[in-house]
Amino acid sequence: MASIQELLSGGASLLAKGGISSPALDASLLLAEVLGISREKLYAAGPAPLDAARRRRFETYLRRRQAGESVAYILGRREFWGLDFAVGPGVLVPRPDTETLVERALAAVHSRFPNLSSFAQAPRALDLCTGSGAVAIAIKHSCPELEMWGTDLSKAALKIARRNAARLLSKTLPRGSPKPRGKIRFFRGDLFAALGHRTRRFSIITANAPYIPSKVISRLAPELQHEPRLALDGGGDGLDIIRRIIAEAPRYLEARGTLFMEADPSHMGTLRALLEAGGFTGIAVHRDLGGLDRVIEGRLP
Repeated sequence: MASIQELLSGGASLLAKGGISSPALDASLLLAEVLGISREKLYAAGPAPLDAARRRRFETYLRRRQAGESVAYILGRREFWGLDFAVGPGVLVPRPDTETLVERALAAVHSRFPNLSSFAQAPRALDLCTGSGAVAIAIKHSCPELEMWGTDLSKAALKIARRNAARLLSKTLPRGSPKPRGKIRFFRGDLFAALGHRTRRFSIITANAPYIPSKVISRLAPELQHEPRLALDGGGDGLDIIRRIIAEAPRYLEARGTLFMEADPSHMGTLRALLEAGGFTGIAVHRDLGGLDRVIEGRLP
């Protein structure tokens, strides 16, 4: 019977030959999934009880990873904001850098509405290009008092987002309250057009819209090649969708409402100018966990 170390070594060697940048880490994540234990417990385990079926499953996972499919897609989940999100080929995999978008949106909510529970009508927040629902659900999970909406053009993405919301927001509020965290209203369509006749104004709008230039898509890492182009392709210079959001957002933001957008660090100068031209004030850029400019915000007067 093979030891854990032998299985990990063989799996990592196979992935390394396929050009995977983190072969040991990925092999350990895949083996832990096959064995049904956490990665932390993997190294404390004895000989691995890998029957023929489990061995085939592990080998299948390794081949999929070697072909460039992400670990998140293989496992069908990805952690984001401390929550376990279901993911699949229909959605972009949530990444740690996007947590900056959640952090800044929540900071704005708490700054503007310090006593949310005392409001007769809950402030509204809208998440555009919601994908798996990661940003919308993370905000709603941390701030249940918000009335949260989300839109996406993809039917497959919204199916996953609704499933994530139903599972992750079903838990009760802290301190023993029996009240659930509430629901998110998801709508399918092109950005704000998804709202249709629903003429609502929002205190907060967030967007992790596609921002990669079309010509760059084919040169992305293999993991990204497996993710939906709809969630990546931002047009010629990467700003087609973001320009539309900046132009249309004032019709959906209330006075003093704030727009938060994730974008490429190289785009921040252009986005600042676009926000200023669109009448936004209080424009600020925020860095991600890697120290790169990742989120830009602008507020309506």
